[in-house]
Amino acid sequence: MENPSENNEQLRNRKIRSFIKREGRLTTGQAKALSELLPKFGIDHFQDSLNFNTLFNNDAETILEIGFGMGQSLLEQAETNTQLNYLGIEVHSPGVGSLLKGIDEREINNIRVSNEDAVEVMANKIPEQSLKGVQLFFPDPWHKKKHHKRRLVNATFVEAIAKRIKPGGFFHMATDWENYAEHMIKVMSKSTEFENFAEQGDYIPRPDSRPLTKFEQRGHRLGHGVWDLMFIRKSS
Repeated sequence: MENPSENNEQLRNRKIRSFIKREGRLTTGQAKALSELLPKFGIDHFQDSLNFNTLFNNDAETILEIGFGMGQSLLEQAETNTQLNYLGIEVHSPGVGSLLKGIDEREINNIRVSNEDAVEVMANKIPEQSLKGVQLFFPDPWHKKKHHKRRLVNATFVEAIAKRIKPGGFFHMATDWENYAEHMIKVMSKSTEFENFAEQGDYIPRPDSRPLTKFEQRGHRLGHGVWDLMFIRKSS
């Protein structure tokens, strides 16, 4: 017979995730892309720390994007900045399939993809001081106060990010939830590894490096705000 106290202890120690994996229905094209293209462009089969020069077969600098959604913004960035490499992480399979399909159709060579938990990828596969920058655009805001502990941006996550960004590199965040933007500022201001890039106030105007998504365009029409935050990794 199970011991209720043991079950409660297991629940308390269970890892708190920043996402709930709602897969949704895969289209035929997305399913085919996952089956045929993830082995080619994915990193799931890598067990150890990544070597980006080997992974991309070049020595260009690499930018990590966490939570790329359906991948349209990442595709646009990679096409515009062919001198850079991009590693995209997304847990939702339809988005991964959509990105893979776009990579194949547009013949893009500077994107690699992970369908894993970003926290685990960061801990196990991203070498220290290997990234030019990290992008986190419109993460789940977990807007209910009781769920704030699930927010991806926290002190532990920021410490892990800092270790993997080169000195002078960037951490760029964007959210359409003001409370989450304020939370990000609060967390980042406590880090001794970053300095705010904003010249006035806490936030920056949307830089050209972050494409304007259809989701964001719709939000602007409805009067929703968007907050961009840019922090630079200190040299020492």
